[in-house]
Amino acid sequence: MRPEDIIIKPIITEKSNDGLQSGKYTFKVAKSATKIQIANSVEALFGVKVLSVNTMIVKGKEKTVGRNTGKRPDWKKAIVTIDMNPAEETYLTKGAKEVKSDKKYKTSIDEFMGA
Repeated sequence: MRPEDIIIKPIITEKSNDGLQSGKYTFKVAKSATKIQIANSVEALFGVKVLSVNTMIVKGKEKTVGRNTGKRPDWKKAIVTIDMNPAEETYLTKGAKEVKSDKKYKTSIDEFMGA
């Protein structure tokens, strides 16, 4: 699956806004997506370093319209924790030469709040 198919939309509530200061972002994701797929999708779409992913299945509510009752579908929610101060990655090559990575990570997801 493509990253655009895995991350459906951000969830903006009071509780999810409280987690933004600690680097926790909440998304509605595809029900069949795994934690690794979700982490790779967030890194690809937003250019941030993902530390952990917590997922949960949210049960759909029962709704009544008139005398008819029905059930909303179940969906999957992911809480993604990102690295707020990413350090430059260094690794050793052959000959024990230390090389720094060129990849730059962002410290927040700017698109989350529509900025």
